[in-house]
Amino acid sequence: MTFTLLLIAVNVFISLAALYGPPEIYDRGMLRPYRTIRKQTWYEVITSGFIHGSLSHLLVNMFVLFFFGIVMEQVLGVYHFLGLYFSGLAFSSLPSLIKHRDNPDFATIGASGAVESVLFSYIFVFPTEKLILILLPIPIPAWFFGIAFLAYSIFEGKRGVGKVNHAAHIAGAVWGILYLLFFVPNSLDHILTIFGLI
Repeated sequence: MTFTLLLIAVNVFISLAALYGPPEIYDRGMLRPYRTIRKQTWYEVITSGFIHGSLSHLLVNMFVLFFFGIVMEQVLGVYHFLGLYFSGLAFSSLPSLIKHRDNPDFATIGASGAVESVLFSYIFVFPTEKLILILLPIPIPAWFFGIAFLAYSIFEGKRGVGKVNHAAHIAGAVWGILYLLFFVPNSLDHILTIFGLI
């Protein structure tokens, strides 16, 4: 079993337990910046990433993690892949911790930040690969999807409508690229070579 499948299994188990089990699992696991900072419950940065708000929320995140996680685990190796995933989870929490540190009513959950880190590390390594979206079954270059996704997330984040944590998506996506540049040797040379810049 790959670690990608293990992460998916753990996400499914904990999310189902939170959705259908005792309410305390949900409450204690979610990231509440107001509580996190004042009570030093920093574990929430990680536990919140294993809880989802609905089956559809869980399914989408695990679907993306399955298809791109397995590839990136092979490309990066287990240690870098796990480092990318968990650091992406932590990094994507920063906007919420900063913006909502004085808001006792704000809470956030989901693996989206970590999943975006994995997805955008894939886009960085394979920018010219074609992606096919379920809602738009037309092959598009990975780099174009990445730009379009970030533009959409920024636009929706500024609108502030709904409960989707777009700031976490953006931070996770950015971290997926930064992790490779900071910690994986030759990542910059790789992307420059692909686009014929060196």
